[in-house]
Amino acid sequence: MTLLLEMRGITKEFPGVKALDQVNLQVREGEIHAICGENGAGKSTLMKVLSGVYPVGSYDGEIHYAGQLAEFKTLRDSEDRGIVIIHQELALVPQLSIAENIFLGNERQTGGVIQWQETFRRTEELLAKVGLRDAPGTLVDSIGVGKQQLVEIAKALSKDVKLLILDEPTAALQENDSRKLLDLMLELKAQGVTCIIISHKLNEVRYVADTVTVIRDGMAVSELDASQGLSEDRIVRDMVGRDMSQRYPDRTRRAGEVVMAVKDWNVWHPEHAERQVIKNISFNVRAGEVVGIAGVMGSGRTELAMSIFGQSWGRGISGEVSLHGKPIDVSKVDRAIDNGLAYVTEDRKSLGLILDESIRFNTTLANLNGVSERGVLNEAEETDVAERYRKALATRTPTVMQKVGNLSGGNQQKVVLAKWLFTEPEVLILDEPTRGIDVGAKYEIYSIINELSAEGKAVVMISSEMPELLGMCDRIYVMNEGAFVGELSAEEASQERIMSLIVSE
Repeated sequence: MTLLLEMRGITKEFPGVKALDQVNLQVREGEIHAICGENGAGKSTLMKVLSGVYPVGSYDGEIHYAGQLAEFKTLRDSEDRGIVIIHQELALVPQLSIAENIFLGNERQTGGVIQWQETFRRTEELLAKVGLRDAPGTLVDSIGVGKQQLVEIAKALSKDVKLLILDEPTAALQENDSRKLLDLMLELKAQGVTCIIISHKLNEVRYVADTVTVIRDGMAVSELDASQGLSEDRIVRDMVGRDMSQRYPDRTRRAGEVVMAVKDWNVWHPEHAERQVIKNISFNVRAGEVVGIAGVMGSGRTELAMSIFGQSWGRGISGEVSLHGKPIDVSKVDRAIDNGLAYVTEDRKSLGLILDESIRFNTTLANLNGVSERGVLNEAEETDVAERYRKALATRTPTVMQKVGNLSGGNQQKVVLAKWLFTEPEVLILDEPTRGIDVGAKYEIYSIINELSAEGKAVVMISSEMPELLGMCDRIYVMNEGAFVGELSAEEASQERIMSLIVSE
């Protein structure tokens, strides 16, 4: 098979950090090549070098593409050669239509006038290729994340893509949408499109990849050929540098008294007053217990969590939240915090962190009174707090003054946890706590959750990954269309039992 891409001796440094160290990568025409590694290993950095986000001159080494030395100064330079990258954070404009997004910056125009008929005709062709039946004029914010991923791929196809790079394309998708996207990659491969996929989901890597390159600590440590069999254990060992026979740490289940109880909770949509999103939900969580909430995307899990946490989502909210048997006021976020609740959002980059600020700044953000006196911030104390949580959570960073935006996903998640742990909550609600982070970092997050439960904290865990819920939770509530449709103990729970409860409603 002919080589399409060869990256030779790629080295990329940032102040105080060598992100890539003499990395070699070979990608053959018409293959799906997976790149695996822990968060911060250098996977996305390598792809940014390839695509011109980090221009020639900002790194050492050479890129050879289609038999020629490639020196990309901008993203447009690589796109002109047929290299298109789709980042984990989708680059679509929600208020524009599908057609407008696909041809944004690449408009079908004559003499400066957009040819809408041609634009819509071409959009229909591209949507048919990716299996989308939505009309070209449909606004992007009215379709789900799975469909938005397909729009991004249609946008790539509009640029006559030859090498398609997908960075964690299924991180925010449910299992069905993920499988559709992976099947589309296989179809594109059959059409001659070469793909590079970055993914932490090793079952998906095994499903689509012809070759796997594993990167650890900025170095390529192995290249595995799928034709000889891909072992998840081998990939994990190469990723983390050690055997991980257990994906979930052992924990002793010791549930105590009921800490938080939610009774008859009802929530309506903030914009569509007639639409009830949460329907008469009641549940509880005990001290030292990890309680899971399972359900497909759109079932209302996040809306439930946000409405309980200071009524930060929804309207017309009714019901009661009690702590240790006494009703508490959760009508505002600060009141929820004062009453011992904390919420780790599923969207850490938009809602959980201020990326342009330091670890120190973010760590104390939810409890400034804890590092202030008479309204004056004590910066030395703030530094001590941030450093204490950095050590306790093993956050990998040279200094707590590092900008959070420069950290890997797993380390960003640890900063979010630190922020809420500093509020000393009694109840910690975790919404997709391991989304977009690698298997090694997941294990560290799971260990932190176990430590919190061992300290008597009550933990509510929302996750789209059923193995994660089964591996971590003492009880699991199953949610569908805004209501709880079942409750399973750890002994009763299985993927089949959970799905049967969902589909039986």
